[in-house]
Amino acid sequence: MSTRAAAVHRGLSLEYFTVAWNLLEALVALASGAAAGSIALIGFGLDSLIEVSSGGILLWRLHSDHDERRRESAERRALQLVGISFLALAAYVAGDSMVSLFQHEAPDRSLVGIGLAIASLITMPLLARSKRKVALTLGSPALQADSRQTDICAYLSAILLLGLLLNAAFGWWWADPAAGLMMVPLIAYEGIQALRGKTCCDGCS
Repeated sequence: MSTRAAAVHRGLSLEYFTVAWNLLEALVALASGAAAGSIALIGFGLDSLIEVSSGGILLWRLHSDHDERRRESAERRALQLVGISFLALAAYVAGDSMVSLFQHEAPDRSLVGIGLAIASLITMPLLARSKRKVALTLGSPALQADSRQTDICAYLSAILLLGLLLNAAFGWWWADPAAGLMMVPLIAYEGIQALRGKTCCDGCS
């Protein structure tokens, strides 16, 4: 098997794992977020669904690697879709977080959400690093952007965990929507970069 073929196989395995993990993550986050009234958890679940979509796009991209014309088209399309989905998520999280702050909506404690954030915080950095290695081997901006989305998931996990812990430990109701608002600039920036056809980790390993 050639180096490129091995990299494509590795990339496919990583993307299948991404889709499976994030489907489970989304179900847990959305269910626990709805039960606890947590905007940050719901936003995290929606981000997981976006990453499922991105994983599906990358699976299409990698399966078409043998066809150079299809490969280039998939690269451009993936970057556009990732950018649009990031901006949509940023708008949702910003809107719902501001409504919660205005209405003083206090989320219930969510031990399930805390456990989910910890698991994601451990898994996502390892997955992102593996994707970047494959992206560099293939010279794939789309896979590089997807690795950034996985990095974002790790950052969101840390922010989510902080908000949930502050609410659980001290009853700081505002920590949850504040955590949601902290996500917005990062998500929006990545969306703009993707729409411009750029990745902010080019050359990293």
